Amino acid sequence: MLVSCVSGAQLSNYATFLTDPPMAPLSIVMTSLSTATAVFITPTLSLLLIGKKLPVDVVGMMSSIMQIVVAPIAAGLLLNRYLPRICDAIQPFLPPLSVFVTALCIGSPLAININSVMSPFGVAVSFLLFGFHAAAFIAGYGLSGLAFRMTDDVKALQRTISFETGMQSSLLALALANRFFQDPLVGVPPAISDQIMNVLDRGKSLVEV
Repeated sequence: MLVSCVSGAQLSNYATFLTDPPMAPLSIVMTSLSTATAVFITPTLSLLLIGKKLPVDVVGMMSSIMQIVVAPIAAGLLLNRYLPRICDAIQPFLPPLSVFVTALCIGSPLAININSVMSPFGVAVSFLLFGFHAAAFIAGYGLSGLAFRMTDDVKALQRTISFETGMQSSLLALALANRFFQDPLVGVPPAISDQIMNVLDRGKSLVEV
């Protein structure tokens, strides 16, 4: 539920840039709108979907999303605008640092809960998440094809929307899980989601190529 409530992943922008560069601005706009509204949408959806079974701190979630997502983006934009030389200096180090930090964030809950991950629980969660992301990719691709079938370069538009609907910000879901839910198992689905999302994205790109 928490994975489905978060905003679209920034990885969708990169995937769109690799497959359909002219559609990259559209992908960035969609992700930006999804991210900006996540401050209110994610806590609200979490309350509606999870609140009946677990306590949900709506105000706390809003504050955390502001700190985790909105504040760094705003800081990055300001830094790029007013201190471009610093941005140019640190830019080569950011991609490997991002990969390293992401690996630590995803690997930590999986390693801590390795017995549960390797149990029927982990297998069931993996199948559920695989189905969730696959359905989101397919729905985004198919429904956009119906809605925009008369549009020029409709296939590129379908791929762009499919990336946006199928990719969730699993790291944000993981951060919220660790912050607001005491059970360490709550962090397992977002961690698995990130891995499944990458596998589906690569497979989808290979099929389309």
